[in-house]
Amino acid sequence: MSNAQKIRRYLTTNPNASARELATKFGVSLAYVYTLRSLMKKDAVNTALPETDWKVLHVGTTDTPNTVILGKTDMVNHPDHYKTGGIETIDFIEAKELNYRLGNVVKYVTRADHKGDRLEDLKKAQWYLEREIAQCLK
Repeated sequence: MSNAQKIRRYLTTNPNASARELATKFGVSLAYVYTLRSLMKKDAVNTALPETDWKVLHVGTTDTPNTVILGKTDMVNHPDHYKTGGIETIDFIEAKELNYRLGNVVKYVTRADHKGDRLEDLKKAQWYLEREIAQCLK
């Protein structure tokens, strides 16, 4: 049985186990645990959403279209622009134990190229970073 399977099984009976507890118990890194939890959340969301929320890609020619179901999109709990790079931004922020201001810096920087107005998101990140710097200077 793989570590991932062991951890998933353990979490079914111990859902409130901390990431540190899991990493220590199974001899894996915190990043491994956070990635696994992210995948588990994604699996849970994919099975909980109604079929109408599936993201569908139509491929082929107009004469012979094929439909490929890619997965479900949950714009409230797991928007695509927060998952770029294979890990959700919140999981990274929690793994690094960042405070509110630094967490927002990470959030705005990581989604800047994926949400719409890049400059606006970078300015928001800058605003939070300037507040963090001001706090350090006090």
